[in-house]
Amino acid sequence: MRTDTLFFQLFQSFHTLLFELIDRPISEAEGYKFSSAEIKEKAFRFDGIFMPTANDKPIFFAEVQFQPKEDFYSEFLAEIFLYLNQYRPIQDWQAVAIFAKHNSEPTPDKFCQELITLGRIKRVYLEELRQETNSHAIEIIQLILASEKKAPKLARNLAEKIEQETNTELRDNVVEFIEAVLVYKFPKLTRQEVEAMFTHSDLKKTRVYQDAMQEGVQIGEQRGLQIGEQRGLVKGQSAMLLRQLTRKFGKISPRIKSQISKLSVAQLEDLAEAIFDLQSSADLSAWIKKQLAR
Repeated sequence: MRTDTLFFQLFQSFHTLLFELIDRPISEAEGYKFSSAEIKEKAFRFDGIFMPTANDKPIFFAEVQFQPKEDFYSEFLAEIFLYLNQYRPIQDWQAVAIFAKHNSEPTPDKFCQELITLGRIKRVYLEELRQETNSHAIEIIQLILASEKKAPKLARNLAEKIEQETNTELRDNVVEFIEAVLVYKFPKLTRQEVEAMFTHSDLKKTRVYQDAMQEGVQIGEQRGLQIGEQRGLVKGQSAMLLRQLTRKFGKISPRIKSQISKLSVAQLEDLAEAIFDLQSSADLSAWIKKQLAR
């Protein structure tokens, strides 16, 4: 699962999430603007930067790590100090290292341990998140962490809960995240298995679900069903990427939408990564044109 992409979208959609994870009052989230930044010529990219609009608040650098990585801290701190050198912000800063589990964290060296002791590096272990919560963002993280056996039940519980939400924009946003997590988590689900998960009305109305089901119906039984599932997966991934691109660039032209629909599953996955680097609609168009020319 591409957790960096999912967490980028989570931070972007739920502006209080980082402050919930580090046990700070969510009111502190006001006055921060979330972004992702790449350090020029170094191929370093943060999972998230929370930049304060006032000078008396710290910058938060967030990095998410799900798999053990021995050089995690050295790379993370290298990113931070290169950023500080390149952009020269006047605000103070704090690093937030977010691990799926305790065993996802490498052993900090002496220098890192000193920064941890000083509070300069704050560590978060997602496996310790409280089970009972009113935060939809935390519930989505729990779904990301869930085993394949437990994920369907968690998805249904979250769907039932969000059906009661009167804020339609928030409800639709959470439903899209449920879709995204399940598509990433279960890329080889049969149509029957998908249908068993999407048992609630709001989910059955979503574009990803409807596209996948319609494709399956049109292609037909048995042999055609496999083709239908593949096409449905492609359309589902395309729909999610278009929503992310729209959030970043605004309205996407029909021409670009048509080009994206022609990309393969592998190319769509590459686009999910490339979104971080694309700065304009022109960059997006050039990237797609290059992919289609291969």
